[in-house]
Amino acid sequence: MDKSTNIVKIVLAVLLFICLSDMPYGYYEFVRFIAMIGFAFLAFKSNELGRQTEMFIYIAFAILFQPFLKIALGRELWNILDVVAGIGLIASLLIKSKDEKL
Repeated sequence: MDKSTNIVKIVLAVLLFICLSDMPYGYYEFVRFIAMIGFAFLAFKSNELGRQTEMFIYIAFAILFQPFLKIALGRELWNILDVVAGIGLIASLLIKSKDEKL
């Protein structure tokens, strides 16, 4: 992937990890909006590269984090999802796909 997708992944991961601390409610709303946009962008880029599995994962996260029809999961479950998504984003930066040269 290109540099812009790497930046989006890093920014999203940092924002999601910050959600683990006690922040004002407005921050969580901000993160949900930015996450929706960021995951939609990553889904678009994955689709361009023909990575259908990644695209569907990013679409699922975009829907999950969207701020308009809130999904009430409770703070603990949201924290788990934030960690899973953040670690997944960082892992996707570190793992080279088969079609990328080392």
